[in-house]
Amino acid sequence: MIRFWILLAGVMLQATALAQNPAQQYVQQMVRRRALQGTLVGVSVQDAQGQTVVAYHDRERLTPASNTKLVTTGCALHAFGPDYRFKTGLGYTGTIQDGTLEGDLYIMGGGDPTIGAKDSLALKPDALFWKWKTILKDAGIQRIHGRIVGDGSAYEGHLEHASWSYDDLGTYYGTGTSALCFYQNAIDYSVAAGAGVNAPVKFVQTYPETPWMHTANYGVTGPEGSGNTLYLYTTDLAPYAELRGGYALDRKPKTEHFANKFGALTCAYYFWKNLKATGWEVTGGYADVDRGGRLRGPDFQPVEPAGKPVEIGHSESPRLRDIARIANWESDNFYAESFLRAMGEAATGVASYDSCLVAIRDVLLDLGAPADDIRLADGSGLSRMNYMSARTLTDFLQAMKGSPAFPAFLESLPAPGQGTLNVIRLQDGQRIRMKSGSMDGVLCYSGYVLDSSGSPAYTFSVLTNNATARTQEVRAVLVGFLEFLLSL
Repeated sequence: MIRFWILLAGVMLQATALAQNPAQQYVQQMVRRRALQGTLVGVSVQDAQGQTVVAYHDRERLTPASNTKLVTTGCALHAFGPDYRFKTGLGYTGTIQDGTLEGDLYIMGGGDPTIGAKDSLALKPDALFWKWKTILKDAGIQRIHGRIVGDGSAYEGHLEHASWSYDDLGTYYGTGTSALCFYQNAIDYSVAAGAGVNAPVKFVQTYPETPWMHTANYGVTGPEGSGNTLYLYTTDLAPYAELRGGYALDRKPKTEHFANKFGALTCAYYFWKNLKATGWEVTGGYADVDRGGRLRGPDFQPVEPAGKPVEIGHSESPRLRDIARIANWESDNFYAESFLRAMGEAATGVASYDSCLVAIRDVLLDLGAPADDIRLADGSGLSRMNYMSARTLTDFLQAMKGSPAFPAFLESLPAPGQGTLNVIRLQDGQRIRMKSGSMDGVLCYSGYVLDSSGSPAYTFSVLTNNATARTQEVRAVLVGFLEFLLSL
Protein backbone atom coordinates (compact mmCIF):
# COMPACT_ATOMS: atom_id res chain seq x y z
CA MET A 1 0.00 0.00 0.00
CA ILE A 2 2.83 2.41 0.84
CA ARG A 3 4.42 1.70 -2.55
CA PHE A 4 1.09 2.50 -4.26
CA TRP A 5 0.88 5.89 -2.58
CA ILE A 6 4.50 6.64 -3.45
CA LEU A 7 3.85 5.83 -7.11
CA LEU A 8 0.66 7.88 -7.12
CA ALA A 9 2.47 10.82 -5.59
CA GLY A 10 5.16 10.53 -8.26
CA VAL A 11 2.58 10.57 -11.04
CA MET A 12 0.84 13.58 -9.49
CA LEU A 13 4.14 15.44 -9.18
CA GLN A 14 4.96 14.71 -12.81
CA ALA A 15 1.51 15.87 -13.92
CA THR A 16 1.91 19.07 -11.87
CA ALA A 17 5.34 19.70 -13.37
CA LEU A 18 3.99 19.22 -16.89
CA ALA A 19 1.06 21.52 -16.21
CA GLN A 20 3.50 24.26 -15.17
CA ASN A 21 5.75 23.59 -18.17
CA PRO A 22 5.56 26.40 -20.81
CA ALA A 23 5.73 23.81 -23.61
CA GLN A 24 2.79 21.89 -22.12
CA GLN A 25 0.87 25.12 -21.71
CA TYR A 26 1.55 26.01 -25.34
CA VAL A 27 0.10 22.70 -26.53
CA GLN A 28 -2.93 23.02 -24.23
CA GLN A 29 -3.66 26.36 -25.91
CA MET A 30 -2.81 25.06 -29.39
CA VAL A 31 -5.45 22.31 -29.33
CA ARG A 32 -8.12 24.94 -28.59
CA ARG A 33 -7.48 26.65 -31.92
CA ARG A 34 -10.47 26.68 -34.26
CA ALA A 35 -8.69 24.52 -36.88
CA LEU A 36 -8.30 21.71 -34.33
CA GLN A 37 -11.73 21.86 -32.73
CA GLY A 38 -13.27 18.39 -32.70
CA THR A 39 -10.00 16.92 -33.99
CA LEU A 40 -8.21 14.03 -32.33
CA VAL A 41 -4.74 15.27 -31.37
CA GLY A 42 -1.79 13.49 -29.83
CA VAL A 43 1.45 15.24 -28.93
CA SER A 44 4.68 13.89 -27.46
CA VAL A 45 8.00 15.66 -27.00
CA GLN A 46 11.01 14.11 -25.29
CA ASP A 47 14.40 15.60 -24.54
CA ALA A 48 17.74 14.05 -25.49
CA GLN A 49 17.64 11.76 -22.42
CA GLY A 50 14.13 10.52 -23.21
CA GLN A 51 12.45 12.57 -20.48
CA THR A 52 8.93 13.79 -21.26
CA VAL A 53 8.68 17.49 -22.09
CA VAL A 54 5.14 17.49 -23.51
CA ALA A 55 2.44 14.85 -23.22
CA TYR A 56 -1.02 15.53 -24.62
CA HIS A 57 -3.10 12.42 -25.27
CA ASP A 58 0.28 10.95 -26.12
CA ARG A 59 -0.86 7.35 -25.56
CA GLU A 60 -3.88 7.57 -27.88
CA ARG A 61 -3.36 5.43 -30.98
CA LEU A 62 -4.11 7.38 -34.13
CA THR A 63 -3.66 6.89 -37.87
CA PRO A 64 -0.14 8.15 -38.66
CA ALA A 65 -0.42 8.18 -42.49
CA SER A 66 3.09 8.47 -43.95
CA ASN A 67 4.67 8.83 -40.51
CA THR A 68 4.54 5.04 -40.83
CA LYS A 69 7.53 5.36 -43.17
CA LEU A 70 9.67 6.41 -40.20
CA VAL A 71 9.23 2.95 -38.72
CA THR A 72 9.60 1.15 -42.04
CA THR A 73 12.74 2.93 -43.21
CA GLY A 74 14.33 2.96 -39.76
CA CYS A 75 13.75 -0.77 -39.25
CA ALA A 76 15.01 -1.61 -42.75
CA LEU A 77 18.20 0.40 -42.26
CA HIS A 78 18.75 -1.26 -38.88
CA ALA A 79 18.00 -4.77 -40.15
CA PHE A 80 19.96 -4.71 -43.40
CA GLY A 81 22.51 -1.95 -42.84
CA PRO A 82 22.71 1.34 -44.76
CA ASP A 83 24.96 -0.11 -47.49
CA TYR A 84 22.72 -3.06 -48.30
CA ARG A 85 21.91 -3.58 -51.99
CA PHE A 86 19.06 -5.57 -53.50
CA LYS A 87 20.13 -8.20 -56.03
CA THR A 88 18.47 -9.13 -59.32
CA GLY A 89 19.62 -12.46 -60.70
CA LEU A 90 19.90 -13.71 -64.26
CA GLY A 91 19.42 -17.42 -64.86
CA TYR A 92 18.40 -19.91 -67.51
CA THR A 93 16.68 -23.21 -68.14
CA GLY A 94 17.83 -25.53 -70.90
CA THR A 95 21.38 -25.76 -72.25
CA ILE A 96 24.09 -23.48 -73.62
CA GLN A 97 25.84 -24.78 -76.72
CA ASP A 98 28.14 -22.84 -79.08
CA GLY A 99 26.89 -19.48 -77.75
CA THR A 100 23.22 -20.40 -78.05
CA LEU A 101 20.89 -20.74 -75.08
CA GLU A 102 18.40 -23.43 -76.00
CA GLY A 103 15.93 -22.50 -73.33
CA ASP A 104 14.47 -19.55 -71.43
CA LEU A 105 16.37 -16.65 -69.89
CA TYR A 106 15.07 -15.58 -66.47
CA ILE A 107 15.24 -12.19 -64.78
CA MET A 108 14.92 -13.29 -61.14
CA GLY A 109 13.65 -10.45 -59.00
CA GLY A 110 15.14 -9.95 -55.56
CA GLY A 111 13.07 -6.96 -54.51
CA ASP A 112 15.08 -4.15 -56.15
CA PRO A 113 12.49 -1.35 -56.32
CA THR A 114 14.65 0.92 -58.49
CA ILE A 115 14.63 -1.05 -61.78
CA GLY A 116 13.58 1.38 -64.48
CA ALA A 117 12.63 4.02 -61.88
CA LYS A 118 12.41 7.60 -63.08
CA ASP A 119 14.33 9.18 -60.19
CA SER A 120 18.00 10.11 -60.57
CA LEU A 121 19.09 7.36 -58.20
CA ALA A 122 18.33 4.47 -60.53
CA LEU A 123 20.28 3.34 -63.58
CA LYS A 124 18.53 4.12 -66.83
CA PRO A 125 17.08 0.92 -68.35
CA ASP A 126 19.59 0.81 -71.21
CA ALA A 127 22.51 1.06 -68.77
CA LEU A 128 21.08 -1.70 -66.59
CA PHE A 129 20.37 -3.87 -69.63
CA TRP A 130 23.98 -3.39 -70.76
CA LYS A 131 25.08 -4.87 -67.41
CA TRP A 132 22.72 -7.80 -67.89
CA LYS A 133 24.01 -8.43 -71.40
CA THR A 134 27.56 -8.43 -70.04
CA ILE A 135 26.53 -11.19 -67.62
CA LEU A 136 25.09 -13.17 -70.54
CA LYS A 137 28.25 -12.80 -72.58
CA ASP A 138 30.42 -13.85 -69.63
CA ALA A 139 28.28 -16.99 -69.37
CA GLY A 140 28.84 -17.73 -73.05
CA ILE A 141 25.37 -16.72 -74.22
CA GLN A 142 25.16 -14.86 -77.53
CA ARG A 143 21.76 -16.01 -78.80
CA ILE A 144 18.57 -17.03 -77.01
CA HIS A 145 16.29 -19.65 -78.51
CA GLY A 146 13.60 -19.19 -75.93
CA ARG A 147 11.73 -16.55 -73.94
CA ILE A 148 12.78 -13.67 -71.72
CA VAL A 149 10.98 -14.42 -68.46
CA GLY A 150 10.35 -11.84 -65.75
CA ASP A 151 10.21 -13.75 -62.48
CA GLY A 152 8.76 -11.90 -59.51
CA SER A 153 7.70 -15.05 -57.68
CA ALA A 154 10.07 -14.48 -54.76
CA TYR A 155 7.38 -12.32 -53.11
CA GLU A 156 4.27 -14.24 -52.14
CA GLY A 157 0.87 -12.75 -51.45
CA HIS A 158 -1.03 -9.86 -52.93
CA LEU A 159 0.67 -6.84 -54.46
CA GLU A 160 -1.35 -4.53 -52.19
CA HIS A 161 -2.67 -4.64 -48.65
CA ALA A 162 -6.33 -5.63 -48.45
CA SER A 163 -7.19 -2.50 -46.46
CA TRP A 164 -6.14 -0.05 -49.15
CA SER A 165 -8.96 2.00 -50.60
CA TYR A 166 -10.35 0.66 -53.86
CA ASP A 167 -9.74 4.03 -55.50
CA ASP A 168 -6.07 3.93 -54.48
CA LEU A 169 -5.32 0.61 -56.18
CA GLY A 170 -5.09 2.12 -59.67
CA THR A 171 -3.00 5.13 -58.67
CA TYR A 172 0.78 5.52 -58.86
CA TYR A 173 0.92 5.67 -55.07
CA GLY A 174 -1.08 2.45 -54.72
CA THR A 175 0.73 0.29 -57.25
CA GLY A 176 1.75 -2.50 -54.91
CA THR A 177 5.17 -4.13 -54.93
CA SER A 178 6.61 -7.23 -56.52
CA ALA A 179 9.99 -8.95 -56.34
CA LEU A 180 10.59 -7.84 -59.93
CA CYS A 181 9.25 -4.47 -60.93
CA PHE A 182 9.72 -1.86 -63.64
CA TYR A 183 9.25 1.92 -63.41
CA GLN A 184 8.03 1.45 -59.85
CA ASN A 185 5.10 -0.50 -61.32
CA ALA A 186 3.64 2.76 -62.57
CA ILE A 187 2.34 3.75 -65.99
CA ASP A 188 1.93 7.23 -67.51
CA TYR A 189 -0.95 8.50 -69.61
CA SER A 190 -1.43 11.84 -71.30
CA VAL A 191 -4.91 13.13 -70.49
CA ALA A 192 -6.83 16.13 -71.78
CA ALA A 193 -10.40 17.36 -71.90
CA GLY A 194 -12.50 16.39 -74.90
CA ALA A 195 -14.14 18.78 -77.35
CA GLY A 196 -17.06 19.54 -75.06
CA VAL A 197 -18.94 18.54 -71.93
CA ASN A 198 -19.71 14.80 -71.86
CA ALA A 199 -17.23 14.12 -74.66
CA PRO A 200 -14.73 11.31 -74.00
CA VAL A 201 -11.53 12.36 -72.25
CA LYS A 202 -8.46 12.26 -74.48
CA PHE A 203 -6.38 9.45 -73.04
CA VAL A 204 -3.08 8.22 -74.50
CA GLN A 205 -0.61 5.82 -72.89
CA THR A 206 2.91 7.23 -73.02
CA TYR A 207 5.26 5.05 -70.94
CA PRO A 208 5.93 2.22 -70.39
CA GLU A 209 4.35 0.20 -73.17
CA THR A 210 2.13 -2.69 -72.08
CA PRO A 211 0.90 -4.25 -75.33
CA TRP A 212 -0.97 -7.06 -73.53
CA MET A 213 -3.27 -4.65 -71.70
CA HIS A 214 -6.82 -3.89 -72.79
CA THR A 215 -7.77 -0.47 -71.41
CA ALA A 216 -11.26 0.97 -71.85
CA ASN A 217 -11.74 4.73 -71.70
CA TYR A 218 -14.92 5.68 -69.85
CA GLY A 219 -13.62 9.06 -68.73
CA VAL A 220 -15.85 12.00 -69.65
CA THR A 221 -15.26 15.71 -69.97
CA GLY A 222 -16.94 17.61 -67.14
CA PRO A 223 -18.12 21.22 -66.96
CA GLU A 224 -15.67 23.98 -66.11
CA GLY A 225 -14.69 23.95 -62.45
CA SER A 226 -15.55 20.28 -61.91
CA GLY A 227 -11.90 19.31 -61.43
CA ASN A 228 -10.15 16.01 -62.06
CA THR A 229 -11.73 12.80 -60.75
CA LEU A 230 -10.06 10.34 -63.11
CA TYR A 231 -9.12 6.92 -61.72
CA LEU A 232 -7.77 3.86 -63.46
CA TYR A 233 -9.38 0.69 -62.15
CA THR A 234 -7.07 -2.26 -62.69
CA THR A 235 -5.97 -5.58 -61.19
CA ASP A 236 -3.31 -8.24 -61.59
CA LEU A 237 -6.05 -10.85 -62.03
CA ALA A 238 -6.54 -9.98 -65.70
CA PRO A 239 -4.91 -7.73 -68.34
CA TYR A 240 -7.81 -5.30 -68.30
CA ALA A 241 -8.30 -1.78 -66.97
CA GLU A 242 -10.91 0.96 -67.12
CA LEU A 243 -10.52 4.72 -66.89
CA ARG A 244 -13.46 6.24 -65.09
CA GLY A 245 -14.35 9.67 -63.79
CA GLY A 246 -14.32 13.18 -65.16
CA TYR A 247 -11.88 15.84 -66.35
CA ALA A 248 -13.05 19.45 -66.41
CA LEU A 249 -13.28 21.26 -69.71
CA ASP A 250 -11.12 24.12 -68.42
CA ARG A 251 -8.25 21.96 -67.18
CA LYS A 252 -4.97 21.91 -69.08
CA PRO A 253 -3.60 18.64 -70.52
CA LYS A 254 -1.34 16.77 -68.13
CA THR A 255 0.42 13.48 -67.50
CA GLU A 256 -1.38 11.22 -65.06
CA HIS A 257 0.43 8.41 -63.26
CA PHE A 258 -1.47 5.19 -62.69
CA ALA A 259 -0.71 1.63 -61.57
CA ASN A 260 0.76 -1.14 -63.70
CA LYS A 261 0.00 -4.49 -62.06
CA PHE A 262 2.36 -6.42 -64.33
CA GLY A 263 5.80 -5.12 -63.38
CA ALA A 264 7.66 -8.39 -64.01
CA LEU A 265 6.14 -8.81 -67.46
CA THR A 266 6.96 -5.18 -68.29
CA CYS A 267 10.57 -5.70 -67.25
CA ALA A 268 10.84 -8.82 -69.42
CA TYR A 269 9.25 -6.99 -72.35
CA TYR A 270 11.68 -4.07 -72.18
CA PHE A 271 14.74 -6.30 -71.86
CA TRP A 272 13.44 -8.37 -74.80
CA LYS A 273 13.01 -5.15 -76.82
CA ASN A 274 16.52 -4.00 -75.90
CA LEU A 275 18.08 -7.31 -76.91
CA LYS A 276 16.31 -7.27 -80.26
CA ALA A 277 17.22 -3.62 -80.89
CA THR A 278 20.92 -4.28 -80.18
CA GLY A 279 21.21 -7.21 -82.56
CA TRP A 280 20.60 -10.17 -80.29
CA GLU A 281 18.71 -13.16 -81.62
CA VAL A 282 15.77 -13.94 -79.35
CA THR A 283 13.20 -16.31 -80.79
CA GLY A 284 10.74 -16.94 -78.00
CA GLY A 285 9.20 -13.61 -77.05
CA TYR A 286 8.66 -12.60 -73.43
CA ALA A 287 6.71 -13.89 -70.42
CA ASP A 288 6.34 -13.67 -66.65
CA VAL A 289 5.61 -16.19 -63.87
CA ASP A 290 2.07 -16.37 -62.53
CA ARG A 291 1.08 -17.20 -58.94
CA GLY A 292 0.97 -20.89 -59.77
CA GLY A 293 4.56 -20.88 -61.00
CA ARG A 294 3.57 -21.17 -64.66
CA LEU A 295 4.89 -19.05 -67.52
CA ARG A 296 2.49 -16.62 -69.12
CA GLY A 297 3.15 -14.61 -72.27
CA PRO A 298 1.28 -11.61 -73.67
CA ASP A 299 -1.63 -13.92 -74.59
CA PHE A 300 -1.90 -14.85 -70.89
CA GLN A 301 -2.13 -18.56 -71.68
CA PRO A 302 -0.14 -20.34 -68.94
CA VAL A 303 2.38 -23.07 -69.73
CA GLU A 304 4.53 -25.15 -67.43
CA PRO A 305 8.17 -24.06 -67.06
CA ALA A 306 11.02 -26.27 -68.26
CA GLY A 307 12.51 -26.42 -64.76
CA LYS A 308 14.19 -24.32 -62.12
CA PRO A 309 16.55 -21.70 -63.57
CA VAL A 310 20.31 -21.85 -62.97
CA GLU A 311 21.68 -18.45 -61.89
CA ILE A 312 24.63 -17.07 -63.85
CA GLY A 313 25.04 -13.64 -62.24
CA HIS A 314 23.26 -10.68 -60.75
CA SER A 315 23.04 -6.90 -60.74
CA GLU A 316 22.74 -4.73 -57.63
CA SER A 317 20.58 -1.79 -56.65
CA PRO A 318 21.81 1.51 -55.23
CA ARG A 319 22.53 1.54 -51.49
CA LEU A 320 19.60 1.17 -49.14
CA ARG A 321 20.48 4.47 -47.44
CA ASP A 322 20.03 6.31 -50.75
CA ILE A 323 16.72 4.60 -51.52
CA ALA A 324 15.52 5.35 -47.98
CA ARG A 325 16.31 9.02 -48.47
CA ILE A 326 14.00 9.19 -51.49
CA ALA A 327 11.37 7.17 -49.61
CA ASN A 328 11.29 9.77 -46.83
CA TRP A 329 12.01 12.94 -48.79
CA GLU A 330 9.44 12.19 -51.48
CA SER A 331 7.17 10.02 -49.30
CA ASP A 332 7.53 7.25 -51.84
CA ASN A 333 5.00 4.51 -51.03
CA PHE A 334 6.50 2.03 -53.47
CA TYR A 335 9.97 2.15 -51.91
CA ALA A 336 8.54 1.91 -48.38
CA GLU A 337 6.40 -1.11 -49.26
CA SER A 338 9.44 -2.71 -50.91
CA PHE A 339 11.42 -2.35 -47.66
CA LEU A 340 8.66 -4.04 -45.68
CA ARG A 341 8.36 -6.92 -48.13
CA ALA A 342 12.14 -7.38 -48.13
CA MET A 343 12.22 -7.62 -44.34
CA GLY A 344 9.51 -10.27 -44.41
CA GLU A 345 11.32 -12.29 -47.07
CA ALA A 346 14.67 -12.06 -45.27
CA ALA A 347 13.30 -12.99 -41.84
CA THR A 348 10.75 -15.67 -42.69
CA GLY A 349 11.25 -16.63 -46.33
CA VAL A 350 7.73 -15.39 -47.07
CA ALA A 351 6.99 -11.84 -48.22
CA SER A 352 3.23 -11.79 -47.63
CA TYR A 353 2.05 -8.93 -45.44
CA ASP A 354 1.39 -11.10 -42.39
CA SER A 355 4.98 -12.38 -42.43
CA CYS A 356 6.33 -8.89 -43.00
CA LEU A 357 4.62 -7.56 -39.91
CA VAL A 358 6.10 -10.38 -37.81
CA ALA A 359 9.53 -9.49 -39.19
CA ILE A 360 9.26 -5.79 -38.44
CA ARG A 361 8.12 -6.54 -34.89
CA ASP A 362 11.32 -8.53 -34.36
CA VAL A 363 13.38 -5.57 -35.58
CA LEU A 364 11.53 -3.24 -33.21
CA LEU A 365 12.31 -5.56 -30.31
CA ASP A 366 15.96 -5.64 -31.31
CA LEU A 367 16.00 -1.84 -31.32
CA GLY A 368 14.36 -1.70 -27.91
CA ALA A 369 11.41 0.15 -29.42
CA PRO A 370 7.79 -0.33 -28.26
CA ALA A 371 6.75 -3.17 -30.60
CA ASP A 372 3.52 -3.98 -28.75
CA ASP A 373 2.25 -0.40 -29.00
CA ILE A 374 2.38 -0.32 -32.81
CA ARG A 375 -0.24 -1.79 -35.10
CA LEU A 376 1.04 -1.91 -38.66
CA ALA A 377 -0.92 -2.96 -41.72
CA ASP A 378 1.53 -1.83 -44.40
CA GLY A 379 4.88 -0.09 -44.80
CA SER A 380 3.87 3.18 -46.42
CA GLY A 381 1.00 4.45 -44.30
CA LEU A 382 -1.56 4.21 -47.10
CA SER A 383 -3.74 1.98 -44.92
CA ARG A 384 -6.02 3.52 -42.32
CA MET A 385 -5.50 0.35 -40.27
CA ASN A 386 -2.09 1.57 -39.10
CA TYR A 387 -2.25 2.79 -35.50
CA MET A 388 0.44 4.48 -33.46
CA SER A 389 0.50 6.96 -30.63
CA ALA A 390 2.61 10.09 -30.53
CA ARG A 391 4.50 8.60 -27.57
CA THR A 392 5.19 5.41 -29.51
CA LEU A 393 6.72 7.44 -32.32
CA THR A 394 8.96 9.50 -30.03
CA ASP A 395 10.02 6.30 -28.26
CA PHE A 396 10.88 4.79 -31.65
CA LEU A 397 12.85 7.88 -32.65
CA GLN A 398 14.74 7.67 -29.36
CA ALA A 399 15.50 3.99 -29.97
CA MET A 400 16.82 4.71 -33.46
CA LYS A 401 19.49 6.95 -31.93
CA GLY A 402 21.13 3.80 -30.56
CA SER A 403 21.20 2.01 -33.91
CA PRO A 404 24.41 1.83 -35.97
CA ALA A 405 22.20 2.93 -38.87
CA PHE A 406 21.13 6.16 -37.14
CA PRO A 407 23.33 8.55 -39.17
CA ALA A 408 21.83 7.17 -42.40
CA PHE A 409 18.32 7.33 -40.91
CA LEU A 410 18.72 10.96 -39.84
CA GLU A 411 20.15 11.78 -43.27
CA SER A 412 17.05 10.27 -44.88
CA LEU A 413 14.74 12.80 -43.22
CA PRO A 414 14.06 16.13 -44.93
CA ALA A 415 14.07 19.55 -43.31
CA PRO A 416 11.26 22.07 -43.77
CA GLY A 417 11.45 23.41 -47.32
CA GLN A 418 12.72 20.08 -48.70
CA GLY A 419 10.89 17.20 -50.39
CA THR A 420 7.29 16.86 -49.24
CA LEU A 421 7.98 19.56 -46.64
CA ASN A 422 8.45 22.19 -49.35
CA VAL A 423 5.29 24.01 -48.25
CA ILE A 424 6.80 24.70 -44.80
CA ARG A 425 9.11 27.66 -44.21
CA LEU A 426 10.82 28.15 -40.85
CA GLN A 427 13.54 30.66 -40.01
CA ASP A 428 15.76 28.05 -38.39
CA GLY A 429 14.20 25.08 -40.15
CA GLN A 430 17.47 23.27 -40.89
CA ARG A 431 17.52 22.27 -37.22
CA ILE A 432 14.47 20.06 -37.80
CA ARG A 433 14.51 16.67 -39.51
CA MET A 434 11.08 15.10 -39.78
CA LYS A 435 8.53 13.15 -41.79
CA SER A 436 5.11 14.42 -42.71
CA GLY A 437 2.02 12.26 -43.01
CA SER A 438 -1.22 13.30 -44.61
CA MET A 439 -4.46 11.94 -46.02
CA ASP A 440 -8.03 13.15 -45.89
CA GLY A 441 -8.58 14.48 -42.34
CA VAL A 442 -5.08 13.46 -41.21
CA LEU A 443 -1.94 15.57 -40.81
CA CYS A 444 1.08 14.43 -38.79
CA TYR A 445 4.68 15.55 -38.20
CA SER A 446 7.27 13.50 -36.32
CA GLY A 447 11.04 13.79 -36.09
CA TYR A 448 13.97 15.47 -34.40
CA VAL A 449 14.95 18.97 -33.30
CA LEU A 450 18.73 19.26 -33.57
CA ASP A 451 21.05 21.31 -31.39
CA SER A 452 23.75 23.60 -32.77
CA SER A 453 26.10 20.64 -33.27
CA GLY A 454 23.56 18.67 -35.32
CA SER A 455 22.72 16.16 -32.57
CA PRO A 456 19.10 15.44 -31.60
CA ALA A 457 18.03 17.66 -28.71
CA TYR A 458 14.38 16.59 -28.83
CA THR A 459 12.20 13.96 -30.45
CA PHE A 460 8.66 15.03 -31.21
CA SER A 461 5.43 13.77 -32.71
CA VAL A 462 2.18 15.62 -33.35
CA LEU A 463 -0.66 13.59 -34.84
CA THR A 464 -4.04 14.98 -35.92
CA ASN A 465 -6.94 12.81 -37.08
CA ASN A 466 -10.55 13.45 -38.13
CA ALA A 467 -9.94 17.12 -38.89
CA THR A 468 -12.69 18.89 -40.81
CA ALA A 469 -10.82 22.17 -41.29
CA ARG A 470 -8.84 22.72 -44.47
CA THR A 471 -5.41 21.14 -44.51
CA GLN A 472 -3.81 24.59 -44.85
CA GLU A 473 -5.46 25.73 -41.61
CA VAL A 474 -4.36 22.64 -39.68
CA ARG A 475 -0.86 22.92 -41.13
CA ALA A 476 -0.60 26.56 -40.01
CA VAL A 477 -1.29 25.51 -36.41
CA LEU A 478 1.25 22.68 -36.55
CA VAL A 479 3.89 24.93 -38.13
CA GLY A 480 3.42 27.25 -35.17
CA PHE A 481 4.13 24.26 -32.92
CA LEU A 482 7.34 23.54 -34.86
CA GLU A 483 8.42 27.16 -34.46
CA PHE A 484 7.82 26.85 -30.72
CA LEU A 485 9.94 23.69 -30.57
CA LEU A 486 12.83 25.59 -32.16
CA SER A 487 12.63 28.14 -29.35
CA LEU A 488 13.08 25.55 -26.57
